Amino acid sequence: MKNFALIGAAGYIAPRHMKAIKETGNNLKVAYDTNDSVGVIDSHFPEAEYFTEFERYQYYLNLLKHEGTPIDYVAICSPNYLHEPHMGLSLAQGAEVICEKPLVTDVEALDRLKVFERNSGCKVNTILQLRYHENILALKEKVESEQRASKYDVDLTYVTSRGKWYHASWKSEDAKSGGICTNIGVHFYDMLSFIFGDIQQNVVHLFEHDKAAGYLEFEKARVRWYLSLDIDDVPEELRAKGQRTFRYIDVSGSALEFSGGFTDLHTESYKQILNGNGYGLDEARTGIQIVSDIRNLPISNAGEKHSLVR
Repeated sequence: MKNFALIGAAGYIAPRHMKAIKETGNNLKVAYDTNDSVGVIDSHFPEAEYFTEFERYQYYLNLLKHEGTPIDYVAICSPNYLHEPHMGLSLAQGAEVICEKPLVTDVEALDRLKVFERNSGCKVNTILQLRYHENILALKEKVESEQRASKYDVDLTYVTSRGKWYHASWKSEDAKSGGICTNIGVHFYDMLSFIFGDIQQNVVHLFEHDKAAGYLEFEKARVRWYLSLDIDDVPEELRAKGQRTFRYIDVSGSALEFSGGFTDLHTESYKQILNGNGYGLDEARTGIQIVSDIRNLPISNAGEKHSLVR
């Protein structure tokens, strides 16, 4: 049984980490968040210590280390812009790290974290759960086994509508979240490179606070992508049924279905990490590079456009 700490316990994604810690037979020793609305902990680890001040949380970790029962892993679910300092401080404590995506918002941060890894002897692991989805693994196997004369044609549409609260939160601030592509899209870009190989071209057709679109070319695929937080981008027939999210990927005329199980793969990620097979800084680099480039590239008319842009 490993002892865990958790930073960002009141966030949206934290309950999946608590569940994964429990289901892998480990113990959440201490949690921290500036917010104290964390009753969900009682469903998993009611005995966990809890702090709303980072100094007291850090001091408690030092006490555990002094007593000979140090924290083995720190799970980080804090806002995106705090991931790097929270990872650096956790590594300095001598703990392994499990951090939510996006791991960081720019590739330079990955290089800085490599220094912390080297000095601490501990590893940063990230959650790239789509790499464990059976349908995505099946498509990757198919792509690797086929000998095609041409590249796959891919259309990716992801609409996940958000209420007004979103635009009042840190998530709507590009400096803190990295923008829409980093905040809600980074795992899709990672998935595309995981399946279709090295990135060769990156073109941006649209970049606004609540939607973005562009064209990516990989070693084995041409991808037209569209991300949106706008409820009006959900197809009308689905909106009539009360659906607020629309996730669709077409791969050369065949739909890639991965809605089922999309949110249930954190435990599998934890199992792999605890067995020494987690995805780290190097595996996260391509996705981080893609979203960083998207933020900085000029709007262009080059490349093939997604139908919602045309």
